[in-house]
Amino acid sequence: MQRKNETSMAGSISNTAAPITSSLSKLQSLNGLFAIYKKQGPTSADVLNTLKEVLLREAGVQNPNPRKRRKQSLKMGHGGTLDSAASGVLVVGVGNGTKMLSTMLAGSKKYVAVGELGKATDNLDATGTVILEKDFEHITRLDIEEKLKVFTGDIMQVPPLYSALKKDGQRLSVLLKKGHKVEAKPARPVTVYKLTLQEFKPPLFTLDIECGGGFYVRSLVDDLGKALSSCAHVKELIRTKQGQFTLEEHALPEEQWTLEHILRSLQPCSDSELPDADT
Repeated sequence: MQRKNETSMAGSISNTAAPITSSLSKLQSLNGLFAIYKKQGPTSADVLNTLKEVLLREAGVQNPNPRKRRKQSLKMGHGGTLDSAASGVLVVGVGNGTKMLSTMLAGSKKYVAVGELGKATDNLDATGTVILEKDFEHITRLDIEEKLKVFTGDIMQVPPLYSALKKDGQRLSVLLKKGHKVEAKPARPVTVYKLTLQEFKPPLFTLDIECGGGFYVRSLVDDLGKALSSCAHVKELIRTKQGQFTLEEHALPEEQWTLEHILRSLQPCSDSELPDADT
């Protein structure tokens, strides 16, 4: 009788373990791209780590630590940093899909940005410290629309000091927070495909932007403020599109960060789409 109980108990344990193993195997076999919604506040890296943790926990991994790279049980990366204060589309690559993220970095992106005239901040957005205030009453809607033409097309842009760009292996933003002196990176070529003024309610203005890789909306708004004989910073920033992924159609909200929803929205990658190993 005892042997029968032991047998049935062993059977129930194995039956319980089977779905967990199956879920983890499914998760680890994913290859492709999908998009999630990043809210304001956390960094893109923090959001990605939270996503990993949620998925690993769903697959039955106890107390997952997504930051540990050794024996990493889930290969995942994102296709372009969104500022902590920004929200919107964050494209995620999983498995071999991580090799396709370079196309996301270089590809077209769309943003809606709300700028505020009359105040400049040290990091060029609303989370920074105000370092300059100037009059803006002289600025009209027509003035902004005329100046936007200068920032459309192939232009040169100086990246902001507070950015994900690195010096000696460390992010400029991290070095600045540690009190290190950081020199601005040289101006570099970027492309702005479309730039329009959607709304103007002084001191606020709303821009609709479509740009290529390496473009900083914060630098645009800062440069625009200077061009208007005033100053400005980004009050709110939303990425509405990255590559083929849009905010409305593809970005999974946090409550849908599940294997089921990812399987539905995953755009798988074929071997022919993957970049060559030597490129």
